Amino acid sequence: MRFRPRLLDTLPGYDRAQFAGDAGAGITVGVLALPLAMAFAIASGMSPTAGIWTAIIAGFLISLLGGSRVQIGGPTGAFIPIIYAIVVDYGVANLLIASMLAGLMLVAMGAFRLGSMIRFIPISVVIGFTNGIAVVIFLSQIKDFLGLKIDQLPGEFFGKVTTLAGALGTAHLPTVVLAVASLALLVGWNRLAQRIRWMRRLPGPLGVLAIGTAVTALFGLPVDTIGSRFGGIPQAVPALAFPDLDLSNLGKLIAPALTIAMLGAIESLLSARVADGQIDDRHDPNQELLAQGVANIVAPLFGGFAATGAIARTATNIRSGGRTPVAGMIHALVLLAVVLALAPLAHHIPLATLSAIVVMVSVHMGEWHAFKTLGRFSVAYRTILLSTFFITVVFDLTLAVELGLVLASLFFIRRVSDLTRIEPVPLGADVSDADRQRIQVFRLFGSLFFGAANKLESLLVAADTRPAVIVLSLDKVINIDTTGLEILQNLHRTLARQGAALILCELNAQPASLIARSGFAAQLGEANIVGSLADALARAHACAAAARPAGGLSASPPPVADASAAP
Repeated sequence: MRFRPRLLDTLPGYDRAQFAGDAGAGITVGVLALPLAMAFAIASGMSPTAGIWTAIIAGFLISLLGGSRVQIGGPTGAFIPIIYAIVVDYGVANLLIASMLAGLMLVAMGAFRLGSMIRFIPISVVIGFTNGIAVVIFLSQIKDFLGLKIDQLPGEFFGKVTTLAGALGTAHLPTVVLAVASLALLVGWNRLAQRIRWMRRLPGPLGVLAIGTAVTALFGLPVDTIGSRFGGIPQAVPALAFPDLDLSNLGKLIAPALTIAMLGAIESLLSARVADGQIDDRHDPNQELLAQGVANIVAPLFGGFAATGAIARTATNIRSGGRTPVAGMIHALVLLAVVLALAPLAHHIPLATLSAIVVMVSVHMGEWHAFKTLGRFSVAYRTILLSTFFITVVFDLTLAVELGLVLASLFFIRRVSDLTRIEPVPLGADVSDADRQRIQVFRLFGSLFFGAANKLESLLVAADTRPAVIVLSLDKVINIDTTGLEILQNLHRTLARQGAALILCELNAQPASLIARSGFAAQLGEANIVGSLADALARAHACAAAARPAGGLSASPPPVADASAAP
């Protein structure tokens, strides 16, 4: 296992100018992360305090130990439906255990250098579950956005929709007005910032949060706030504590933990890859997974929950001048200072405004243009994307990703199978009519694997012609798996029972290696595995000439001393 954080690579030559850029970016991202951390935590069924300490602890460790120079870690919107479902089904204590289990899985993935394999997940699956998560997040915010009288939303889709529909009559007008106004201000923030100078200095979410909090406090709006629902935010560092472990639930938490680990790995490495393109760098995916794992193990000890790389905050870090992990560490320290100094002010933060922020995040995180362009792509792409999207919304993200990967694999197998083909090779004009009936030559193209086994089996059906020799040219075959090898062995046995021979030629490295290691080369006979098609035809003519008059072959066809001289 290689453990080398990118921080070590950036420290040599680190100067005051770099620190100034990192400090400015860290402060900017820290200010932006504050409302997002609280909003994501509340949407996930957790307290705002848990969200803030997740951003502080996990954010610091991801920057300190990570494989990217500019990655910013913390709670993200993508985790909202997963975290909420775990809290509803198993409780907060088991969520913390699941987060730590996910951390262990991420550490194992990094230790076994599986970071590059995450990139094998098809883009259709990623877009499908990302858009599905965005819809689930949007649905989860209707309660606080409208101020509905619901004690707790079910985690299951149909129960959630039924509960929301039944409670629409309890919508609270002041909450709706504040939420709509907050959302409208968020949408128009950048445009207004072009005319109003002071707005340029604040990220939209923080500015809207400050305005919504001020209006709620000054006018005494009768809306739910962090103080009324959660009792505010403690102005102290939480005590280090291991969550209560119930061994009876441990087995049930494996699947949710795996979901957290996979989604965290996908999102963090996707964020790091996007960041690489913006700063002309290349991250270490395995080191990034190790850092994500450590962060998810440590954060629950302080009451935090699952964290990963945040694409929006990472992009903000880059735009603000952050170029080393120091910026991410400063972002965490800024959050810590805000909590310790300004925690009492959070008492008046309205949940309607936080809900508007999360709604805005859900709208922006979805790649909705993918639905408009579906008609340009294949049936396989459309099927995988829409199936993953539908299953994510209606059932479960884990099931959606599993189904998406299975569908992608099946469509890939079918595609490769369609590209694998067998074509007859015509014999030269100098070949006698007798040899034309006794010798059949075929060239294989593609990959001879389990998905294309039926292509080679067609040669077995051709046994009606009773050839004396079948020659297979494999120069266009890039791969053979054990199923393809078994089909070759079956073909050899079938021909041997008929007194006929099988000759292989022009093998590439992988097929030649498998045929030799399996012992099939010895069964076939070294003389029947040759380097060129010309040598294979010479061998075939010799075998056909040695055939008995009845059409069969002698038990052991004589070897050809000089294949190039054979007729």
